[in-house]
Amino acid sequence: MKVAVLGTGIMGQGVVRTLLREGHDVTAWNRTRDKAEPLVGVGATVVDTAREAVDGAEVVVTVLFDGEAVLSVLREATSAVDATAASGAEADGPVWVQASTIGAADTARVVDLAAERGVPLVEAMMLGTKKPAETGKLVMLAAGAPDLLARVQPVLDAMGAKTITAGGSVGQGTALKLAANAWIASVTAAAAQSLALTRTLGLDPQLFLDAIEGGQADTPYAHLKGASMIAGEYPAQFALDGLRKDVSLMREAATAADAGFGTSLLEALAGLYGTASDRGHGGDDIAAVHAAFTS
Repeated sequence: MKVAVLGTGIMGQGVVRTLLREGHDVTAWNRTRDKAEPLVGVGATVVDTAREAVDGAEVVVTVLFDGEAVLSVLREATSAVDATAASGAEADGPVWVQASTIGAADTARVVDLAAERGVPLVEAMMLGTKKPAETGKLVMLAAGAPDLLARVQPVLDAMGAKTITAGGSVGQGTALKLAANAWIASVTAAAAQSLALTRTLGLDPQLFLDAIEGGQADTPYAHLKGASMIAGEYPAQFALDGLRKDVSLMREAATAADAGFGTSLLEALAGLYGTASDRGHGGDDIAAVHAAFTS
């Protein structure tokens, strides 16, 4: 399929490479072109504007940092098609796959803008980090009209090891992604705490990982992030400031839902990731939350 990928940061780069490897024709755009230029060497077409990228595409995938970025790009790339919605005609342009974690409120704004512009829209949140994006092993958390999801399924199949359909309305995939990332934020911070506590109490922190290995409390994720924490090396697979943003979105969504949900753990996580970011680790991997437990 002819696919446009808008946004070539850590995840976008991996998505482009995976789609190319799976035989898709990919055009890439990034607001800072230099970040997209290396993709020319692996077969992508890199263009200067989002409008150019979506021209002729069957599927458009947005992999951007926040809601304002998604809204801005959607406006820039679709400003010529708003008459479609006004006429009530069925849009025949590309299906837009919103894959950026932007929270519930901004997702609702994107849905409204897409409807105004006559843009067929689904969402497919990406559960995973840099390596799964590069190897097509993400878990795709999809939502939207079934017929539109069927049209983009070959792209989702290329990007992910499996697709979980959260529902028929755009926004339900976002809800599931926030819940999943709450788990990621929690288990990463918990591993950091236990490793730091082990060291504080005078033991080799590796002993903590050895103790849980193979037991009911074990998870491969603890060993993956734990090795990085012990080494004190944090090459970004999922940037800490990105997860910090997501925790803020979780708090906003939970508060807006007004269902008596207790946010005490989310408040604690916001503080921990904020401390690590303030100590200079915002661009490092989320394993750098370990710095919040050390002086």
